[in-house]
Amino acid sequence: MSPRKSVAEARRTRERITERGVAIASVEGLEGLTIGRLATDLGMSKAGVLGHFGTKQALQLATLDAAAAIYSRLVWEPAQGAQPGLPRLRAICEAWITYLETARDTFPGGCLFTTASIEFDARDGLVHDAVARLFGLGRRRLAAEVRTAVAAGDLPADTDPEQIAYELVGLYMALNQEIQLFAAPEAAERTRRALDRILAPRQP
Repeated sequence: MSPRKSVAEARRTRERITERGVAIASVEGLEGLTIGRLATDLGMSKAGVLGHFGTKQALQLATLDAAAAIYSRLVWEPAQGAQPGLPRLRAICEAWITYLETARDTFPGGCLFTTASIEFDARDGLVHDAVARLFGLGRRRLAAEVRTAVAAGDLPADTDPEQIAYELVGLYMALNQEIQLFAAPEAAERTRRALDRILAPRQP
């Protein structure tokens, strides 16, 4: 086997492990990730799984990174073709709803980041820091989109981008709960009504 092929196969195996890790963690939390569980689910040896990460913590961090990449592909990227300003911000918000409603194959337990934020909010350590960092990145990106909408004249000039980002994160954590805990069929529509208030355009 050539070194190049060996590296490519190792990368594919690592991706298989983290993809399965994302699915497990969305249901059982990052602490629910075990080398034995992954080995059984993927038909691998424990040594084979462990060899790609070394420690459970490294596996948890890799799973978070994999989930962030999937989230970006499902939420941020579909909206990039929209007009900068409120149209793009609304496109992001709609993609966010779709992600929470339909990404069941990838996230059978709902938003992994919501699960991880509850699981690690009172803990110290690298996983807590990684969860906080990813949430912070997302909130800053939302705030930047709000600033773009203000600059475009789509939102009132006195809009507080950080406040809007704060409210959007809270809204979507609530949506995840409504879908997962209550199986509420009206959850998406309630979210859209809340968005109409939060993102009310500037009056002419």
